[in-house]
Amino acid sequence: MPEGDTVWLACLRLNAALGGKTITRSEFRVPQLAGTDLVGDTCTEVVARGKHQLLRLASGWTLHTHLRMEGGWRFRAAGERLPGPAEQIRVVLASASHTCVGLRIPVVEMVRTDAEDEVVGHVGPDLLDPGFDAAEAVRRILHHPGRTIGEALLDQRNLAGIGTLYRAETLFLSGLHPRRPVSEVPDVAAVVERARRLLEANKLRPDQVTTGLRRRGEEHWVFERPGKPCRRCGTLVVSEEFGTAGQERRSYHCPRCQPL
Repeated sequence: MPEGDTVWLACLRLNAALGGKTITRSEFRVPQLAGTDLVGDTCTEVVARGKHQLLRLASGWTLHTHLRMEGGWRFRAAGERLPGPAEQIRVVLASASHTCVGLRIPVVEMVRTDAEDEVVGHVGPDLLDPGFDAAEAVRRILHHPGRTIGEALLDQRNLAGIGTLYRAETLFLSGLHPRRPVSEVPDVAAVVERARRLLEANKLRPDQVTTGLRRRGEEHWVFERPGKPCRRCGTLVVSEEFGTAGQERRSYHCPRCQPL
């Protein structure tokens, strides 16, 4: 699933293409919105809320999308051929200057703008929101002290934007094992701040770098490096899946730098 910075960048590009402009082309290739036509409406803004995208319209409606594991947006100059395959296109929205194409997007729905909380009200403070409420995020994490810090960071109800990549890198840089109980984490606020900084550092680029090195294969400390030596101590990086039954997610850590 895309991390919060990837979604934020997609919304930035959508806003540049459509924000403040009249919709000149509108196609929804999903059954529930097959008859919906936004041509003539004005997109007032496109904003991210964690991993959700909210395209707000002057008519008082919001297009809510979520990329989940497989979705993505592609951008073309007006009049250019649409990216394909055609059967993967779910949404086409255009202004006089740009065409935005949503591919394989599993969540596409319209909600009243004043009722957006029906689809994103459960989401915790957004790490990339300029008004990010760190104290509230910490409070939510600490509310379940027996839970592992690894599970707590992925729970979008606690704070929004962290996926498996930033969980792995944040916990490595914090020296914390993913299975350590929240109650045994000495400074949850510092963990949250480290995650926020990592997302902030990467939000304006498509690649995600946590080591400071952009050379291929050197971008991350432990993420997707199982069986390879830790960049700090040389111990082999470990990978495992854990979490609530049915919601297990892949985790990476260094046994020496992140002792349980």
